[in-house]
Amino acid sequence: MTMYTPHPRLASSLPAATRTTWPLLALALAAMLLGACASTPLPAEKMAVAEAAVERASSAGTRENAPAELQIAIGKLTRARQAVVNKDYERAGQLAEQAELDAHVAEAHAQSVRSQRSATESQNAARVLQEEINRKIVR
Repeated sequence: MTMYTPHPRLASSLPAATRTTWPLLALALAAMLLGACASTPLPAEKMAVAEAAVERASSAGTRENAPAELQIAIGKLTRARQAVVNKDYERAGQLAEQAELDAHVAEAHAQSVRSQRSATESQNAARVLQEEINRKIVR
């Protein structure tokens, strides 16, 4: 790596403080660039959380009531695993986070479907009871 040094004629016209600052700035910039290029660590915690979320969401109720949402979560988890194999840890972490969120969406959607179904059943039962009451009153 080459360090920037001003042209000799320019360097002699610069104040001493500036002449010593350039190498320090170049060194700081190089350190920042190397730090930015450092490899992202394996997102083991994110992967474990995503695995648990997808496993929890993979219940029979979710498979029945929110299969598309569950499949999205499973697909992203699969892609996260592949990114780990490819050592693309940054992408693996992103996909693991998305898989976790998608698993929660699948669970919430399945619960919503179950709640809607229960509400419909309750409304039907109330309607049947009301019809029975009305028949008894008419007699």
